[in-house]
Amino acid sequence: MAGRELTSIRSPRVKSARRLAKRTFRHRERRFLAEGPQAVREALGLPGVLTELFTTAEAESRHAELVTAAERAGVPVLRVSGEVMAELAQTVTPQGLLGVCTFVDVSLADALSPPPTLVTVLAHVRDPGNAGTVLRTADAAGCDAVVFTDASVDPYNGKCVRASAGSLFHVPVVAGTRFETLIGALRECGLTVLAADGAGEHTLDAALDGGLLDRPTAWVFGNEAWGLPEEILRAVDHVVRVPIYGRAESLNLATAAAVCLYASARAQRAGRAVPGAAPADGVSSARPS
Repeated sequence: MAGRELTSIRSPRVKSARRLAKRTFRHRERRFLAEGPQAVREALGLPGVLTELFTTAEAESRHAELVTAAERAGVPVLRVSGEVMAELAQTVTPQGLLGVCTFVDVSLADALSPPPTLVTVLAHVRDPGNAGTVLRTADAAGCDAVVFTDASVDPYNGKCVRASAGSLFHVPVVAGTRFETLIGALRECGLTVLAADGAGEHTLDAALDGGLLDRPTAWVFGNEAWGLPEEILRAVDHVVRVPIYGRAESLNLATAAAVCLYASARAQRAGRAVPGAAPADGVSSARPS
């Protein structure tokens, strides 16, 4: 188990970890913080990703199996006081376990090889909690990859990592890709590119019933407040809106993403999604000019 307890935030190991709260240092060192037992457990599932584990005495006792697993994997385990953990953690009530991890994102080429059948794209998504929740939803819906464009939040932001509930370690994540580059690569893989937007020309029901969702698909989700910019809406194959049957003004980003992704997952799991397949009858797979 961990040795002497660190009680000062001036400890070199603590200072090194604390600065990873800032994006500049995360990207310079290609390391980030993963807080809580769920994140630590999932990080341990990827060899070499967890490089350091901070724990309080209480958390060490409560999650002894995780601490033991980390030590067996050769990960340094550092016991810290509650005060130090409060400085390291980015939550009001820290859970007492905090891992330092290496970046896990992959290149766009790797994410699209072999050709995927369902991809989530976050374009201009700025809220880290929303982004992490969409990442978690994409994982649950069986997405093959999640792409954060260069105009979106950092997937290694602490709030985003926590909101993903471990899914950051499950799904291939691409970070910082320009949308102009991305859309060409998606089409080369045979994916139909759909944007979710309240002003879409098709309802999700029509897209599902017309066979548009049967084919390999990339869903593009935009900013929480103002949606997607016009240049993206013009570039995609179709713009699809989630129908509102009640009196709600709109759906939030994570809910809309869940509805769209599960609609695609349902259609594809009917056995009809084949990379490069011809368009189904009904709604055309090419956006009208």
